[in-house]
Amino acid sequence: MIKFVKMKRVLPVILVLLSVGKLWAQDPQFSQYYQAPLYLNPGFTGITPQQRAAFNSRIQWPNLPQAYTTFAASYDIWVDELRSGFGLMVTTDKMGSAGWRTTTAGLSYSYKVRVNDKLVFSPGLYFGYGINGLDQSKLRLGDGLEYNGISLDPELQKLGNQQYFDFGSGFVLYSRALWIGASFNHMNQPNLSILNGVSRLAMKTNIHGGARIPLYNGPRTMARISYLTPSFILRTQGNITQLDFGLNYHIDPVSIGVWYRGKPYEKNYIGSANQDALIFQMGLYLKNLTIGYSYDFSISQLSTASGGAHEISLVYEFVAKPLHRGMKKRNRLIPCPTFNSKAGFWN
Repeated sequence: MIKFVKMKRVLPVILVLLSVGKLWAQDPQFSQYYQAPLYLNPGFTGITPQQRAAFNSRIQWPNLPQAYTTFAASYDIWVDELRSGFGLMVTTDKMGSAGWRTTTAGLSYSYKVRVNDKLVFSPGLYFGYGINGLDQSKLRLGDGLEYNGISLDPELQKLGNQQYFDFGSGFVLYSRALWIGASFNHMNQPNLSILNGVSRLAMKTNIHGGARIPLYNGPRTMARISYLTPSFILRTQGNITQLDFGLNYHIDPVSIGVWYRGKPYEKNYIGSANQDALIFQMGLYLKNLTIGYSYDFSISQLSTASGGAHEISLVYEFVAKPLHRGMKKRNRLIPCPTFNSKAGFWN
């Protein structure tokens, strides 16, 4: 009887955890996905002149009691002698009042193949390690009311942290004006269950592409050059599919953009168009530093009650050493058409 009472106390918690685990066995996302290059695709590793550091922070649904927060930091370097890019990335994602957190750290690698004078193929790999779990001290069970907030239920001890290895791959094919790529995350489908069971993280596929369209055809020495950067990303993970597409207008050093997230060609369970958010973006592109801010305005059934999502990104690119004079010209990278224009970088 005592055992039954204990299980009755902890069973609702376990059911909630199971339902949350099923619901949230999806990766967090960034609206400014192009400002989180290693998170998007390991093929972007080392795609800058030499070194780059990126920081991304997202707060989703801030009007809820416990907003979902995601943070990512990455560093990558291009090694010209090896025609390779090397990178490392750390991410952490926190959700809910029980301190549910997933933290990952991983290494990425890419190799650059210069197809011709105008085209580069960049395949990449990612190897990571993650920890998934919650803070037991933030759980409140029935018997905790009897013992000053501390539960003595042994069933609670079965809730732990799950450690796992992760593997992914991807590629980017790009010229000075166009790029297209795909990435395949969680190819090994790691187990994220914290209940000594099996809860596989489904493989995620990203298909993305874009272009850089100049609006001025005059001399390159113009101090202010305006251009458009349309882009899209199609994410698929398990039974979830999500499409983002939009357009940014740039007149250096400022950028503004409007994006749409949803599937208007598809109906949801109440018969209306399956749509999620309008995304408004602003960017400041300095010589070595890019600062971005975006706000997701919800147009789904959540309306504005959730508070949408705020996102900030910082990307710093720098060169620590000059290119070797003896390096063959064909080994030098064609620059990927990024969302900013830097004097001399396109030469």
